[in-house]
Amino acid sequence: MKTHGKKYVAAKKQVPEKPVSLDEAIPLVKKIKYARFDETLELALLLGVDPKHADQMVRGTVVLPHGTGASKRVLVIASGEKIKEAEKAGADVVGGPEMVQKIQEGWLDFDAVVATPDMMKDVGRLGKVLGPKGLMPNPKTGTVTFDVAKAVQEIKAGKVEFRVDKTSIIHVPFGRSSFEEKKLVENARALVSAILRAKPPSAKGKFLRSAYISSSMSPSVRLDTGSLEALA
Repeated sequence: MKTHGKKYVAAKKQVPEKPVSLDEAIPLVKKIKYARFDETLELALLLGVDPKHADQMVRGTVVLPHGTGASKRVLVIASGEKIKEAEKAGADVVGGPEMVQKIQEGWLDFDAVVATPDMMKDVGRLGKVLGPKGLMPNPKTGTVTFDVAKAVQEIKAGKVEFRVDKTSIIHVPFGRSSFEEKKLVENARALVSAILRAKPPSAKGKFLRSAYISSSMSPSVRLDTGSLEALA
């Protein structure tokens, strides 16, 4: 049987059984934090959709007002003038078809990939490599575009992607425990608002079933879904 440590148990005792608002939950999560490192804060939302059906897939992106606290290494696969544009925008690695070959050989030293549409005939071969890692460029997330400068700048500014998993849950990081409470609240509100706006027309009944906030090591705090739904 799995058991928790004394610090976790002590933190859990401070978590109320009833759901609370974001404004109450974030200070509480920061208070019960016991790890010595700068923990990541994450939202977990259970949605009333069946992801087995394509028309009930919930997916999108949002640029968090205050970023995630993590720097991302961005790879851009492009050609011609778009290579210079990407470099000027701050991309960490820029190249053409040779980058596809490099990735096929095992190189994965990046956190996000942006590709121009004309390069997708080559990048498409990387589906089995990048897909499972959530790194495959996709027009729906703005990572397949000729406006590579905008794509790079948004990722660097704190753009995060959300996607419902096979259990109808979305897990997304939205900051670090060292962030000011106000910034964490604003990030969380922006994220929840984006997810609520992504509700598929085919989804019936209650869309937001439950929601929790937690840090890397601490117990989760249940959120009041009613107050979150008002953000839509």
